[in-house]
Amino acid sequence: MDRGTVGSAQSGRLLVEVREEGASAVVTPAGELDHHTADLLREPIEDCLDRGFARLVVDCSQLEFCDSTGLNVLLGARLKAEAAGGGVHLAGMLPVVSRVFEITGAEAVFTLHDTLEEALSEPGPDGSEAGKPEAGPGD
Repeated sequence: MDRGTVGSAQSGRLLVEVREEGASAVVTPAGELDHHTADLLREPIEDCLDRGFARLVVDCSQLEFCDSTGLNVLLGARLKAEAAGGGVHLAGMLPVVSRVFEITGAEAVFTLHDTLEEALSEPGPDGSEAGKPEAGPGD
């Protein structure tokens, strides 16, 4: 299992780390996601999609705040990932962030998971575990 960090971006209020977990890209924003920090999340997500990761798991367990701009970044990522045959899975949302998704109805268009481990173990559309590479011939 590859757990190496692929990249990170940081400002004073938001740190974003990206790593590969099998067939998924795990994006972990920590801090405040708002108008001033949204590009720090948008750019690594778009990079993951450009590199062929159609399944994104956003570990929200360290996300302390999300406004409408941040929500729009995630909605845009969802559209692009679904167009590529994948999706965006949100994991471990704190209540303050979860409330934004409830109020706006955005929770209905994302796959939500209580934990990152749960998001990574959910089978992909082909039945393979999303966080693990598919077995090759002879495995």
